[in-house]
Amino acid sequence: MSVNIIKKERNAIINPLKTCQPLGAMYAVTGIRRAVPLVHGSQGCSTFVRYSLSRHFREPSEIAVTSLHEDAAVFGGRRNLVEGLQNVAIRLKPDLIGVITTCSSEIIGDDIIGFIRSAKDELKQKIGEAETEKIKIVPISTPSFVETHLKGYDNAIKALADHVAEPSEPNGKINIIPGMVNPGDVREIKHILRLMDVDGIILTDISDPFDSPLRPSTAEYKPYYPKGGTNVEEIVDSANSSGTISLTKYAGSGAVSLEKKYKVPAELGPIPIGVQNTDQFLRNLKKLTGNDVTDEILDERGLLIDSMADFASRYLHGRTVAIYGDPEITSGMARFVGELGMEPKLVLTGSNSQDFVKDVEKVAAETGAEIDTMVGQDLRAMEVYLKDNPVDLMIGNSDARLMAKEYGIPLVRVGFPVYDRVGYHRRPIVGYKGGIHLIDLITNTVLEKYYEHEHWKLQQ
Repeated sequence: MSVNIIKKERNAIINPLKTCQPLGAMYAVTGIRRAVPLVHGSQGCSTFVRYSLSRHFREPSEIAVTSLHEDAAVFGGRRNLVEGLQNVAIRLKPDLIGVITTCSSEIIGDDIIGFIRSAKDELKQKIGEAETEKIKIVPISTPSFVETHLKGYDNAIKALADHVAEPSEPNGKINIIPGMVNPGDVREIKHILRLMDVDGIILTDISDPFDSPLRPSTAEYKPYYPKGGTNVEEIVDSANSSGTISLTKYAGSGAVSLEKKYKVPAELGPIPIGVQNTDQFLRNLKKLTGNDVTDEILDERGLLIDSMADFASRYLHGRTVAIYGDPEITSGMARFVGELGMEPKLVLTGSNSQDFVKDVEKVAAETGAEIDTMVGQDLRAMEVYLKDNPVDLMIGNSDARLMAKEYGIPLVRVGFPVYDRVGYHRRPIVGYKGGIHLIDLITNTVLEKYYEHEHWKLQQ
């Protein structure tokens, strides 16, 4: 019935629920075909992200870095960025380079746009004007000392809309900003678009880059993933689409920018987790395209409802849940567990977002639950809360795995990062099919913890 906002009573962050902006920007740029993220910062700024992405996806990440050192704090990082851009352009011949700033380059005040202009002038002397102009170089401001990785993702998508998209003739397509989701989620979104007969532009498509096939041993080495990703031409054409749907309102500034600059209608959120949110996604598609929802999609919805009828009332009803992670996934999961008859007792996110609070208030009103909510918080806050307020289930990423083990609370892993289980990035949690997967995952977890040891066969 209500939301109780629990505020943090300390300044220190212990076991954070967020990481820095550049990670989100690198995540977005990796979803572009023949694109290279170039991090304008220290070596560790790229090493940490490569490690984080590889640990979650079990795939290598191609990320370049300008390797700033102590002298850059005094003299600036111009030469590092200019030489870095030239090296990437000459050696890798990309279609796009995303220049991603960090805390060091932002604090010393490097003129990124001016440096890019200088790099282009020098590059024209080396490879020619025509070859230089083929490469889109996009400045992406991601100061690491504020906000979260989701804001960095948002800034990257907005930079693509501002610096790459160009108006021409209407294309009848729909832009989709998926947010920081997994390859399985992007593939499920594309599956829905196919069933709706909608031609989409995914801004950006990380499905194949982060879940790619192994190259044959005889294949020539290439610095890009074998296939997949959104073509630069598609990003250019995004200014001519019939509309943009951002599956997260917390990272929708790219959609807003396309609407303001090129009159492309924008619909922000929600992420299509569960019945109601997926219904809204289909309404947005129908609104922007005029296409009807097909029988195949209705069948998938019916299967989800059938799964809810089969399992929710019997095993899940009344179970209390603590949900944590990125705001769009956390609020989406809160609504879905409410649809299952469960009680989202605690929801928390590392982002300090008032939109998140409003979304949780809507969930509380719809489910009749009293939800304790934390924004801008960390996992230490959840640990303190759970000592006095135990729950039946935890839903979130792998970072709370030790807490779950210590308190004996089963953990359903969703979101980013998941590194102590395999294959989770391939399985969707969005759409009706993703909802079925989530029901199976949640129900099996509940059965294993609360039913298996009391089963009648074990009593014989």
